[in-house]
Amino acid sequence: MAEEFDWTLMRSFLAVMECGSLLGAARRLSSSQPTLGRHVAQLEAQLGVPLFERTGHGLQPTDAARAIAGHARAMQQGADAVARTLARSETGVKGTVRISASRAVASFLLPPLLADLRLREPQLAIEVVSSNEVSNLLRREADIAIRMVRPEQASLIARKVAAVPLCACAHEDYLRRKGVPRTPQDLLRHELIGYDRDDTIVRGMRGMGLEISREAFGVRSDDDIVLWQSIRAGLGVGFAARYIAAGDPRVRTVLAELPIPPLPVWLTVHREIRASVRIRAVYDFLASAIPAALAAP
Repeated sequence: MAEEFDWTLMRSFLAVMECGSLLGAARRLSSSQPTLGRHVAQLEAQLGVPLFERTGHGLQPTDAARAIAGHARAMQQGADAVARTLARSETGVKGTVRISASRAVASFLLPPLLADLRLREPQLAIEVVSSNEVSNLLRREADIAIRMVRPEQASLIARKVAAVPLCACAHEDYLRRKGVPRTPQDLLRHELIGYDRDDTIVRGMRGMGLEISREAFGVRSDDDIVLWQSIRAGLGVGFAARYIAAGDPRVRTVLAELPIPPLPVWLTVHREIRASVRIRAVYDFLASAIPAALAAP
């Protein structure tokens, strides 16, 4: 390897590695294919190993490329961190960031996290869009979206940051009146709380071998807040995120062994605005704080 290693070539290498082609990398970096090709060739010469093989499906990374990819990403993250630190020292993190989240996340998960964020960044103003509708970041309805489904738009960057464990639960007063279900089949003899038009719970219970329809739910709503308050009021057995259920000491988890798939949490931002200092500061904070909050007992 040459003595004078050009670290700037790693940025081009990483873009080609992740995009799978010179054209894609050139678009990402707002550069040209010949420039990216020259950078890759220079890096291969410095390292003394080939990094890509040309195939009918684009550029395929060699074992050497895969071996250094993690180091290249670490270097990129370090460079981004330096840029953000310098930007903060010059201008501070201030302004408004608009976050879109489901009603349950906006009501129960976000407030304590935003309290911590505001202590760290007091010049930030946070707007929260509380809606179960998937906000369209392409129309700038929000700067950052927290969603349980991955967006399809190519111009959006989506990162899975956590998973929300779910549970069956009921108020202790209800369980005192009706008894505690011991097996999944016992649920069929209980008063149930569930969705109205959304068939997620029905499909999930059928997957457990419980043949039910929406009519099995004595209380029905497609609003998660309504369902949670119905559970707290002792109207029956329902389903909730564990972090929500843990907030009321009189609500008890039942049938802990039920195989309920967790909900993925996707943090989404538009490619064009992720470089904003204030938006990136909130994005990075949420990417760390959300999984920590969900992992808390």
